[in-house]
Amino acid sequence: MFHAAKDLVSSRAAKTYVNNLIARYGKVEDLSIDSRNRRVRIVALLDGETSPVTIDVERYAVHAEGAKRFIEVEQCRCSRRWVESLLLDYVRGRRFPLPSWAASVL
Repeated sequence: MFHAAKDLVSSRAAKTYVNNLIARYGKVEDLSIDSRNRRVRIVALLDGETSPVTIDVERYAVHAEGAKRFIEVEQCRCSRRWVESLLLDYVRGRRFPLPSWAASVL
């Protein structure tokens, strides 16, 4: 029960954060985090698309380097082949810095 409540609050904060990151490309309609299983689902309406795109991060890892925390997408899928190709080429296997609030909840 604690995980579900924590994930719900974290998902809302992450949605706002990601919307700020991708504002130029579209808008996140829904974002859900499952920290216990290290999964994230993002549903976004990207500019030029007629229906929402679903991105499933099927496995992620959080790494610590000193006081900094990073997220690494280890496995992901997407409902649009071209977006999935971008994710595989530019996101999977790379580490991205996490804001301090996110590091504590993931």
